[in-house]
Amino acid sequence: MSTASQVATHTAPADPAHPAVGAATSLLDAYTPGDHFLATPRRTLLARGPGHRVPHDERPLTDRVDATLTAAVASGRESPLVMGAIPFDHTAPAALHVPESVRCAPPLTSDPLIALPASAPAAGDWRIRPVPEPETYGKGVAAAVERMWRGEFSKVVLARTLELTAKGPLDLPAMLQRLARRDPAGYTFALPTGPGRTLIGASPELLVSRHGKQVVANPLAGSTPRSADLAEDVRRAATLLESAKDLHEHAVVVDAVHQALAPYCTDLTVPARPTLIRTATMWHLSTTVTGTLASADASALELACALHPTPAVCGTPTSTARQVIAETEPFDRGFFTGMVGWGNADGDGEWVVTIRCADAEERTLRLYAGAGIVAASEPEAEAAETAAKFRTFLSAVGAEL
Repeated sequence: MSTASQVATHTAPADPAHPAVGAATSLLDAYTPGDHFLATPRRTLLARGPGHRVPHDERPLTDRVDATLTAAVASGRESPLVMGAIPFDHTAPAALHVPESVRCAPPLTSDPLIALPASAPAAGDWRIRPVPEPETYGKGVAAAVERMWRGEFSKVVLARTLELTAKGPLDLPAMLQRLARRDPAGYTFALPTGPGRTLIGASPELLVSRHGKQVVANPLAGSTPRSADLAEDVRRAATLLESAKDLHEHAVVVDAVHQALAPYCTDLTVPARPTLIRTATMWHLSTTVTGTLASADASALELACALHPTPAVCGTPTSTARQVIAETEPFDRGFFTGMVGWGNADGDGEWVVTIRCADAEERTLRLYAGAGIVAASEPEAEAAETAAKFRTFLSAVGAEL
């Protein structure tokens, strides 16, 4: 049986000297709407069939997932795993399933065929409606900054959306190809969230992964748009590394991640200063936090729920930031700034922060982008940052602001 057709939950990264040609890209090519697709730096997953749905009830999410995995094993499933999306509001229904079949391959970056370009998007006639308008978004930022100067809270993440409407049906497989091939080292996903609805995107941010007792989190906070000019691009990266505003914003998030994981771990390694990661459109301040679990009882999903939402997607204090978001944003975030990922019955898994994404339904896409607002934020700069973040998805569909 080939690597790409195995039903499995554990896959070691491919040997870079002997890449599995076509194993990962074959799963990308096989995606059809309704499938669960997730590509991470460790593996590529394609799942099919409704299988067992994780119910929505009064039990904690981790208990419901454990019960669903147990039921799948009892029904004869071998090495089942749960996949899907969890919303920003932890009290809202999640879109999690234990699919009937899962095909697993090495990461996209190990497959030489990922270097082949995706087909360019056809010249589309998109109708684009910003919600809210950039000027209204800027006023919301200014109001939040004023409240921070009064000492009400220290950070909030404010988002805005773009509603894109096409004349014909959306081509989700083509969008997924472009997202995956543009940033193959990131986290690319297409996950069903309801009848005829798909959450699709390419996130740069790992919330947490667990393999055995080893834990990794990679919080991102503080960012700047890339430039097509090499010298300017390098200058922007260097400026970000020295930006007092962005370093403060990043430190707040890293500290929150540290505090959330510490009760579960015997040791945690937290670098003193962040490094940089880049996507096709953005530079981000990045810190990789690693640790060892005190007990293997804590699953990747339990750790993710303890971390969510970090100040990188909500703010601090969390309860106040949630209230400011509810008062300021004229839309429901849904799965945006929630998490997507997978987990198995052993507790291993990977959960990713749901950013650089869109809700897709029939002929409509709703794109989301947010920015971390602190006391030093300027409305024009934050509006420009969200516009740059939209570029990840706009380029995948051939649309422009």
